[in-house]
Amino acid sequence: MTTQRRPHPAPLPGARPGRDPDRAIKRGPRRLSAEAVAATQRDRLFDGLVREVATKGYDNARVTDICHAAGVTRPAFYALFSGKEDAFLAAYRHGVAVLSQLMESAYREAGPTWSDAARAALRTLLEVLASVPAFARMALVEVDAAGPDARRERDALLGSFRRFFADAGPGPTADVDRDALVSTVVGGIHATVRSRVAQGRATELPQLLPVLTYAATAPFLGTDDAARATRLARPADGPGTTAPCAPAGEAATLP
Repeated sequence: MTTQRRPHPAPLPGARPGRDPDRAIKRGPRRLSAEAVAATQRDRLFDGLVREVATKGYDNARVTDICHAAGVTRPAFYALFSGKEDAFLAAYRHGVAVLSQLMESAYREAGPTWSDAARAALRTLLEVLASVPAFARMALVEVDAAGPDARRERDALLGSFRRFFADAGPGPTADVDRDALVSTVVGGIHATVRSRVAQGRATELPQLLPVLTYAATAPFLGTDDAARATRLARPADGPGTTAPCAPAGEAATLP
Protein backbone atom coordinates (compact mmCIF):
# COMPACT_ATOMS: atom_id res chain seq x y z
CA MET A 1 0.00 0.00 0.00
CA THR A 2 1.43 3.38 -0.99
CA THR A 3 0.89 6.56 0.96
CA GLN A 4 -0.39 9.47 -1.04
CA ARG A 5 1.62 12.63 -0.55
CA ARG A 6 -0.45 15.71 0.09
CA PRO A 7 0.11 18.38 -2.61
CA HIS A 8 2.35 21.21 -1.45
CA PRO A 9 0.35 24.42 -1.01
CA ALA A 10 0.90 27.27 -3.43
CA PRO A 11 3.11 30.14 -2.22
CA LEU A 12 1.55 32.68 0.11
CA PRO A 13 1.65 36.18 -1.41
CA GLY A 14 4.34 38.29 0.20
CA ALA A 15 6.48 35.35 1.28
CA ARG A 16 9.09 36.12 -1.39
CA PRO A 17 10.53 39.31 -2.87
CA GLY A 18 8.84 40.19 -6.13
CA ARG A 19 12.25 40.48 -7.76
CA ASP A 20 13.26 36.99 -6.66
CA PRO A 21 16.12 36.01 -9.05
CA ASP A 22 14.87 32.42 -9.20
CA ARG A 23 11.75 33.68 -10.99
CA ALA A 24 13.53 35.89 -13.50
CA ILE A 25 12.25 35.29 -17.01
CA LYS A 26 15.32 34.23 -18.95
CA ARG A 27 15.70 35.08 -22.61
CA GLY A 28 17.07 32.67 -25.16
CA PRO A 29 16.08 29.81 -27.44
CA ARG A 30 14.21 27.91 -24.72
CA ARG A 31 11.61 30.54 -23.99
CA LEU A 32 8.73 29.96 -21.66
CA SER A 33 5.24 29.78 -23.06
CA ALA A 34 3.09 32.90 -22.86
CA GLU A 35 0.98 31.20 -20.20
CA ALA A 36 4.03 30.38 -18.06
CA VAL A 37 5.33 33.94 -18.38
CA ALA A 38 1.95 35.36 -17.33
CA ALA A 39 1.77 32.98 -14.34
CA THR A 40 5.25 34.01 -13.20
CA GLN A 41 4.45 37.70 -13.59
CA ARG A 42 1.22 37.24 -11.67
CA ASP A 43 3.01 35.58 -8.75
CA ARG A 44 5.67 38.29 -8.70
CA LEU A 45 3.01 41.00 -8.76
CA PHE A 46 1.21 39.33 -5.86
CA ASP A 47 4.42 39.46 -3.84
CA GLY A 48 5.18 43.02 -4.88
CA LEU A 49 1.65 44.20 -4.13
CA VAL A 50 1.49 42.59 -0.69
CA ARG A 51 4.82 44.08 0.37
CA GLU A 52 4.09 47.55 -1.03
CA VAL A 53 0.62 47.67 0.53
CA ALA A 54 1.93 46.42 3.87
CA THR A 55 4.71 49.01 3.89
CA LYS A 56 2.95 52.08 2.47
CA GLY A 57 -0.72 51.35 3.03
CA TYR A 58 -3.29 50.55 0.37
CA ASP A 59 -4.01 54.17 -0.53
CA ASN A 60 -0.34 55.10 -0.97
CA ALA A 61 0.81 52.02 -2.85
CA ARG A 62 0.81 53.00 -6.53
CA VAL A 63 0.67 50.62 -9.47
CA THR A 64 4.08 51.96 -10.50
CA ASP A 65 5.49 51.01 -7.08
CA ILE A 66 3.96 47.54 -7.27
CA CYS A 67 5.37 46.95 -10.75
CA HIS A 68 8.83 48.12 -9.66
CA ALA A 69 8.75 45.84 -6.59
CA ALA A 70 7.77 42.92 -8.81
CA GLY A 71 10.12 43.68 -11.68
CA VAL A 72 7.13 43.69 -14.06
CA THR A 73 6.17 46.39 -16.55
CA ARG A 74 2.96 48.41 -16.32
CA PRO A 75 1.65 46.97 -19.63
CA ALA A 76 2.17 43.47 -18.21
CA PHE A 77 0.33 44.49 -15.03
CA TYR A 78 -2.66 45.78 -16.98
CA ALA A 79 -2.69 42.66 -19.14
CA LEU A 80 -3.40 40.70 -15.94
CA PHE A 81 -5.46 43.11 -13.82
CA SER A 82 -7.84 45.98 -14.48
CA GLY A 83 -6.23 48.06 -11.72
CA LYS A 84 -4.89 48.09 -8.16
CA GLU A 85 -8.15 46.98 -6.55
CA ASP A 86 -8.48 44.04 -8.94
CA ALA A 87 -4.89 42.98 -8.20
CA PHE A 88 -5.46 43.35 -4.45
CA LEU A 89 -8.56 41.16 -4.57
CA ALA A 90 -6.75 38.50 -6.61
CA ALA A 91 -3.79 38.43 -4.20
CA TYR A 92 -6.13 38.37 -1.20
CA ARG A 93 -8.20 35.48 -2.57
CA HIS A 94 -5.10 33.51 -3.45
CA GLY A 95 -3.54 34.02 -0.02
CA VAL A 96 -6.74 33.20 1.82
CA ALA A 97 -7.08 29.97 -0.17
CA VAL A 98 -3.53 28.94 0.78
CA LEU A 99 -4.08 29.78 4.46
CA SER A 100 -7.44 28.00 4.56
CA GLN A 101 -5.93 24.88 3.00
CA LEU A 102 -3.20 24.77 5.65
CA MET A 103 -5.70 25.28 8.47
CA GLU A 104 -8.04 22.62 7.08
CA SER A 105 -5.20 20.10 6.87
CA ALA A 106 -4.13 20.85 10.45
CA TYR A 107 -7.72 20.55 11.66
CA ARG A 108 -8.27 17.16 9.98
CA GLU A 109 -4.97 15.66 11.09
CA ALA A 110 -4.83 16.94 14.67
CA GLY A 111 -6.42 14.14 16.63
CA PRO A 112 -9.63 12.57 17.84
CA THR A 113 -11.15 15.43 19.81
CA TRP A 114 -12.59 18.72 18.59
CA SER A 115 -10.52 20.76 21.03
CA ASP A 116 -7.33 19.23 19.60
CA ALA A 117 -8.46 19.99 16.05
CA ALA A 118 -9.53 23.56 16.85
CA ARG A 119 -6.24 24.26 18.63
CA ALA A 120 -4.26 22.88 15.67
CA ALA A 121 -6.15 25.11 13.22
CA LEU A 122 -5.57 28.15 15.43
CA ARG A 123 -1.89 27.33 15.81
CA THR A 124 -1.53 27.10 12.03
CA LEU A 125 -3.34 30.41 11.52
CA LEU A 126 -1.09 32.23 13.99
CA GLU A 127 2.19 30.69 12.86
CA VAL A 128 1.56 31.16 9.14
CA LEU A 129 0.59 34.81 9.59
CA ALA A 130 3.61 35.34 11.85
CA SER A 131 5.89 33.90 9.16
CA VAL A 132 4.72 36.46 6.58
CA PRO A 133 3.94 39.72 8.41
CA ALA A 134 3.43 41.56 5.11
CA PHE A 135 0.53 39.31 4.15
CA ALA A 136 -0.86 39.51 7.68
CA ARG A 137 -0.98 43.30 7.50
CA MET A 138 -2.37 43.38 3.97
CA ALA A 139 -5.08 40.80 4.70
CA LEU A 140 -6.14 41.91 8.19
CA VAL A 141 -5.50 45.66 8.29
CA GLU A 142 -5.23 47.14 4.80
CA VAL A 143 -8.21 45.14 3.53
CA ASP A 144 -10.39 47.73 5.29
CA ALA A 145 -9.07 50.46 2.95
CA ALA A 146 -9.35 48.44 -0.25
CA GLY A 147 -13.04 49.07 -0.89
CA PRO A 148 -16.40 47.36 -0.34
CA ASP A 149 -15.57 44.30 -2.46
CA ALA A 150 -12.50 43.60 -0.34
CA ARG A 151 -14.49 43.99 2.85
CA ARG A 152 -17.11 41.58 1.53
CA GLU A 153 -14.33 39.08 0.81
CA ARG A 154 -13.11 39.54 4.39
CA ASP A 155 -16.59 38.95 5.79
CA ALA A 156 -16.99 35.83 3.65
CA LEU A 157 -13.68 34.52 4.98
CA LEU A 158 -14.79 35.02 8.58
CA GLY A 159 -18.03 33.23 7.76
CA SER A 160 -16.11 30.29 6.34
CA PHE A 161 -14.24 29.85 9.64
CA ARG A 162 -17.53 28.74 11.18
CA ARG A 163 -16.84 25.29 9.72
CA PHE A 164 -14.18 24.72 12.36
CA PHE A 165 -16.95 24.82 14.99
CA ALA A 166 -19.25 22.28 13.33
CA ASP A 167 -18.10 19.53 15.73
CA ALA A 168 -17.93 21.74 18.82
CA GLY A 169 -21.27 20.57 20.20
CA PRO A 170 -24.21 22.70 21.28
CA GLY A 171 -22.41 24.34 24.18
CA PRO A 172 -23.04 24.05 27.92
CA THR A 173 -25.92 26.55 27.90
CA ALA A 174 -28.95 25.43 25.94
CA ASP A 175 -30.71 28.81 25.84
CA VAL A 176 -27.92 30.57 23.89
CA ASP A 177 -28.27 30.98 20.12
CA ARG A 178 -25.48 28.74 18.81
CA ASP A 179 -25.04 30.53 15.48
CA ALA A 180 -24.69 33.87 17.21
CA LEU A 181 -22.24 32.33 19.67
CA VAL A 182 -20.01 30.96 16.90
CA SER A 183 -20.08 34.32 15.10
CA THR A 184 -19.12 36.09 18.32
CA VAL A 185 -16.19 33.74 18.96
CA VAL A 186 -14.91 34.03 15.38
CA GLY A 187 -15.27 37.81 15.47
CA GLY A 188 -13.43 38.05 18.78
CA ILE A 189 -10.52 35.94 17.50
CA HIS A 190 -10.31 38.07 14.37
CA ALA A 191 -10.34 41.31 16.35
CA THR A 192 -7.58 40.09 18.68
CA VAL A 193 -5.33 38.92 15.86
CA ARG A 194 -5.96 42.06 13.81
CA SER A 195 -5.10 44.30 16.75
CA ARG A 196 -1.75 42.59 17.25
CA VAL A 197 -0.93 42.88 13.53
CA ALA A 198 -1.99 46.55 13.43
CA GLN A 199 0.47 47.22 16.25
CA GLY A 200 3.29 45.84 14.09
CA ARG A 201 3.60 42.72 16.25
CA ALA A 202 2.65 40.01 13.76
CA THR A 203 5.68 37.90 14.65
CA GLU A 204 4.30 37.61 18.20
CA LEU A 205 1.02 36.04 17.07
CA PRO A 206 1.88 32.48 18.19
CA GLN A 207 1.97 33.79 21.77
CA LEU A 208 -1.81 34.27 21.51
CA LEU A 209 -2.47 30.53 21.14
CA PRO A 210 -3.34 29.85 24.81
CA VAL A 211 -5.81 32.73 25.19
CA LEU A 212 -7.41 32.10 21.80
CA THR A 213 -7.69 28.38 22.50
CA TYR A 214 -9.51 29.16 25.73
CA ALA A 215 -11.76 31.73 24.04
CA ALA A 216 -12.64 29.29 21.26
CA THR A 217 -13.37 26.26 23.44
CA ALA A 218 -14.82 27.57 26.72
CA PRO A 219 -18.26 28.53 25.31
CA PHE A 220 -18.72 24.98 23.99
CA LEU A 221 -16.84 22.76 26.45
CA GLY A 222 -17.13 24.70 29.68
CA THR A 223 -14.34 26.25 31.68
CA ASP A 224 -12.78 23.04 33.06
CA ASP A 225 -12.38 21.29 29.69
CA ALA A 226 -11.29 24.57 28.06
CA ALA A 227 -8.59 24.95 30.72
CA ARG A 228 -7.33 21.45 29.94
CA ALA A 229 -7.25 22.24 26.22
CA THR A 230 -5.42 25.48 26.92
CA ARG A 231 -2.71 23.73 28.93
CA LEU A 232 -1.78 21.90 25.73
CA ALA A 233 -1.58 25.18 23.78
CA ARG A 234 2.16 25.61 24.02
CA PRO A 235 4.78 25.85 21.26
CA ALA A 236 5.30 22.41 19.76
CA ASP A 237 8.68 20.72 19.72
CA GLY A 238 10.50 21.40 16.48
CA PRO A 239 9.67 23.97 13.82
CA GLY A 240 6.19 25.38 13.59
CA THR A 241 3.98 25.85 10.56
CA THR A 242 5.28 28.45 8.13
CA ALA A 243 3.78 29.81 4.96
CA PRO A 244 4.86 28.10 1.73
CA CYS A 245 8.03 29.79 0.39
CA ALA A 246 8.61 31.83 3.56
CA PRO A 247 12.29 31.96 4.50
CA ALA A 248 13.21 29.02 6.75
CA GLY A 249 13.86 29.91 10.35
CA GLU A 250 12.80 33.54 10.13
CA ALA A 251 9.74 35.59 9.35
CA ALA A 252 9.36 37.06 5.89
CA THR A 253 9.78 40.61 7.16
CA LEU A 254 8.44 43.76 5.65
CA PRO A 255 10.74 45.36 3.08
